[in-house]
Amino acid sequence: MGRVTGKVAIVTGGASGIGRSCAELLAQEGATVVITDIQEAMGRECADVITAAGNHAQFLAHDVTSEQDWINVIEQTVREHNGLHILVNNAGIGIAGSIVDMSLEDWQRQQAINLDGVFLGVKHAIPAMRNSGSGSIINMSSVAGLKGAASLSAYNATKGGVRLFTKGVALECAESRWPIRVNSVHPGIIDTPIWTKVNPEFFSEGGNAVDVEAMAELGVPTGKAGYPRDIANGVLFLASDEASYITGTELVIDGGISA
Repeated sequence: MGRVTGKVAIVTGGASGIGRSCAELLAQEGATVVITDIQEAMGRECADVITAAGNHAQFLAHDVTSEQDWINVIEQTVREHNGLHILVNNAGIGIAGSIVDMSLEDWQRQQAINLDGVFLGVKHAIPAMRNSGSGSIINMSSVAGLKGAASLSAYNATKGGVRLFTKGVALECAESRWPIRVNSVHPGIIDTPIWTKVNPEFFSEGGNAVDVEAMAELGVPTGKAGYPRDIANGVLFLASDEASYITGTELVIDGGISA
């Protein structure tokens, strides 16, 4: 316990799924966690659960595509919690479908959330982390950022972009001698609510047409889906001082898919 005690973290998309699990685990391990999301009711409930357990959390409404929202969230975090040491750029969406049928609007929306949001978070977190004395930035990519997939090429573009953007920023921080590490995490098939949000028109109301366990049985070498806590465990490691010599790399948590 206490692997990130005294650190202040921001977790985007923290109201549910992988983001929520990251927020809960970082708080359990001693961090003060600022949960951000556009899902305000779920985000506040997550923060309430964490504080009810005796840990420290706050919710802030946040659209990651808005630069002013990023400025406001980081300024409020630093002002109220005396610094920023961890950023988990987790917010993201998935829009599937043939590239010849995809609208420019959907392409740009996915780019804005998955890639522009990561850029804005990194841009504004680095100065705050330098002032705080240290930092660990963890950008959520995907196994889709390592290998292509039919009908997911637009998503591939965003997650592959996150991977190489992460490496470039890590080198800039290292060569500038800024005490900030930057790494990406690459989940495989993880049982989260995102599967109900990939082209929602394909799902019956209130139902989920994707059987994640069946998909994992067919597509994952281990035959099993992962769970949000599997990803949160990796994020916690990268956020902690145990990973003090790790920067510019990717942590793949995918049951062997990319192998």
